[in-house]
Amino acid sequence: MTRAIALADDAAAAGDVPVGAILEIDGRAFEAHNEKEARRDPTAHAELLALRAAAAALGRWRLGGTLYVTKEPCAMCAGAIAAARVERLVYGCSDPKGGAAGSVIDVLASRAVNHRVEVTAGTLADATAAQLRAFFADRRPAADGVDAGG
Repeated sequence: MTRAIALADDAAAAGDVPVGAILEIDGRAFEAHNEKEARRDPTAHAELLALRAAAAALGRWRLGGTLYVTKEPCAMCAGAIAAARVERLVYGCSDPKGGAAGSVIDVLASRAVNHRVEVTAGTLADATAAQLRAFFADRRPAADGVDAGG
């Protein structure tokens, strides 16, 4: 998760929301960070970019492995994680606005999804949440001298 946090820093430096992801499969690591702004692509989430890199390198779509991501995946990413047959998801902080791995909705636990993903939530949650709060605090104007938070 520490490496994913560093990748999230790279995203923030490029003006993207700081989310980093690492997919480990059979001793290989496929790393990515959010690139929605850089690519002008609404699907360029860290999770999807890591899945795409692994699929291209391995020549298959059934990936398996463990995905580490700094923030709880959204519905799009959770669906892709299940579709890629990822075995385990480990994430940092929850996303109270759009999380789809247990906080707002739970795509991965739905009976409608044909693949079960083991989920570990809250790994380095304080650090990953602080990283996101700092990113948004820098971009939101304070109201009457009060920090708007994030």
